Amino acid sequence: MVKLSEILNTQTDQDQQSMEQGNSIHDYDLLDEYSRTVIAATQKVSPAVVQITGKNKNLKNNGNGLENRGGGSGFIISSDGLIVTNSHVVSEIADLEVVLQDGRIFKPQIKGNDPSSDLAVLKIDATNLSVARFGDSSKLNVGQLVIAIGNPYGFQYTVTAGVVSALGRTLRSKTGRLIENVIQTDAALNPGNSGGPLINARGEVIGINTAIIRPAQGLCFAVASKTVEYIVSKLILEGKVKRAYLGIQGQVIDLPLRLRNLYGYEQKTAVLVQLVNETKENAQLCTGDIILEMENSMISNFDDLQKDLTEYTIGKIQKLKILRKGQLQTIEVVPVELN
Repeated sequence: MVKLSEILNTQTDQDQQSMEQGNSIHDYDLLDEYSRTVIAATQKVSPAVVQITGKNKNLKNNGNGLENRGGGSGFIISSDGLIVTNSHVVSEIADLEVVLQDGRIFKPQIKGNDPSSDLAVLKIDATNLSVARFGDSSKLNVGQLVIAIGNPYGFQYTVTAGVVSALGRTLRSKTGRLIENVIQTDAALNPGNSGGPLINARGEVIGINTAIIRPAQGLCFAVASKTVEYIVSKLILEGKVKRAYLGIQGQVIDLPLRLRNLYGYEQKTAVLVQLVNETKENAQLCTGDIILEMENSMISNFDDLQKDLTEYTIGKIQKLKILRKGQLQTIEVVPVELN
């Protein structure tokens, strides 16, 4: 005689097997869809990804008669051979060579180099090339799938995937200026990935891989495509990016609470002018002045000042609010172009 408990146990085992099979099929479908997305996006962009190699200026001969090599990545943005990469890639490598995915090698011309944004544009003498298209980085969301393509440690056309970890980060370039609207991702990057594209699921470039933080894992950064498009267009058309300059040196200081309360300022720091490279444009500035505002924008540090000194302020009168010997004053300066 079959016991009720045996029937129930048998049914439970069958249900468990069916559930496990169903979960297995469901998991497979999810994995397969993810894989198809990454594969399609990669196949769309990878023909436009290039390897950039040459002699590493920072390394000496390795002792066996061979030159130490350096390298990075880049991607083609026009069918006639315009390539975007990082400034530090072209600055650290001599005798540049661009290697296409089909194996062809070209000697590039540097069309423009902007260390302040860590971006550069190269040109090779070729036609009918595959190109990568820019997407809109302003539409990114934290958690969104992103894919990095590059040449880490010389391993060509390596693909890593991850998600957007954070948006609106800032990075300091080698010139000391801040790069704004930087994308943080956990898509694995290594030396050699620099200059390669960060793409979305549609195969659009939404950033250019620029930095990793070692020895931390999963802290990788890319300059957002909105910034890249603006800088690259300037480099192509004008060969450089214009920035304004006040001609001063100084330091960040704490504002005394008494002065903050007296003049109604909530900011705790400001910029103390220690040296003025005197010109007619900044003649109203004096050593010892404390800069609080420029055109009603609060100045707490030099980063605030640099953000406000754009190409649109070159040659135009800017009103500064300053403290001079404890007295609040408004003066006028005219920023000049930074060479």
